[in-house]
Amino acid sequence: MKAVVFLGEGKLDIREDPDPVPGPDEVVLRMKASGMCGSDLNHLHGPLRTGDQLVIEGHEPCGVVEAVGDAVRPSEAKVGDRVMVHHYDGCRTCRYCRSGWTQYCPNARKVFGGLDGDGGHADFMKVPAHTLIALPDSLSFKTGAAISCGTGTAYGAIKRVGLTADETVAIFGQGPVGLSCTMLAKAFGAKVIALDVEPSRLAMAEKFGADHVVNSQEMDPVAAVRALTHDGDGADKSIECSANAAVRRQSVQALRRWGTACMVGVFGKLELDSEELIQMQKTVLGSLTFSKNLQEECALFVAERGLDVESLFTDEFRLDEAERAYELFDQRQIGKGVFVFG
Repeated sequence: MKAVVFLGEGKLDIREDPDPVPGPDEVVLRMKASGMCGSDLNHLHGPLRTGDQLVIEGHEPCGVVEAVGDAVRPSEAKVGDRVMVHHYDGCRTCRYCRSGWTQYCPNARKVFGGLDGDGGHADFMKVPAHTLIALPDSLSFKTGAAISCGTGTAYGAIKRVGLTADETVAIFGQGPVGLSCTMLAKAFGAKVIALDVEPSRLAMAEKFGADHVVNSQEMDPVAAVRALTHDGDGADKSIECSANAAVRRQSVQALRRWGTACMVGVFGKLELDSEELIQMQKTVLGSLTFSKNLQEECALFVAERGLDVESLFTDEFRLDEAERAYELFDQRQIGKGVFVFG
């Protein structure tokens, strides 16, 4: 099978690997869609790697069960099932694993696609059967790939912040996660203010239902959010998806008294004036990806409401186009890309 690996320092390789064979509690998926994520670039440009350090990339996998291990029960998986993957494994017995938050396992955490487990940028992918989540029949494989990372992350943040239909939410950053937040927040019934500095992203935010869009290069984002809210008080909730320290600060400043901000963009710093938290009684939360249960809930939510998650992908590629795909992605000449398989 063909498989994409990152060598580090901006280099990748498309290699030929043996087709995987499932162990007793494992399944092999025939890949149908595998999304490209902005976090891939951190791994692409990391230190040079060789030998056992090389793993198959792709942590947004979606496909069809091709083979099952001897110990896999039919209720877990059977050949032909359309599935997503919760792309983590762990010891399977600690409180985090049992609650579906496998990524926090302190004993045997594994991340499929980019760290220490082979991912979905290949013709086939081998995973433990317990990581599978059924893909609703009405959803495309590309939609399943999006839910497996960016859109699932957005759903997790909306649930974490406790968004309700009578609230106004300001969403800072309209990349794939921010756009997913915009789409989902509208489906929750909230009033959405979408902020970014790129007109093309703001245009997509409007397409996805944003009530107002704000170009943060053309106007003060905090003043703009306040002007769009009742009595200029500010938003009830905000979700920050850029990982920019200044934008993080703005996402808190744009809140009303007793408002709540959720930080989703990873890495970087968070620096706040204590008056924002203490005098204004604001709450700041962090949200990292999603549990296995939330991934399933997100898929059902998208299916029930007929949300066009697939349109988050702006470009499709075949696996043998991986070098060009990541070059364009790295240079921000494309939005969100996805590898599709026949």
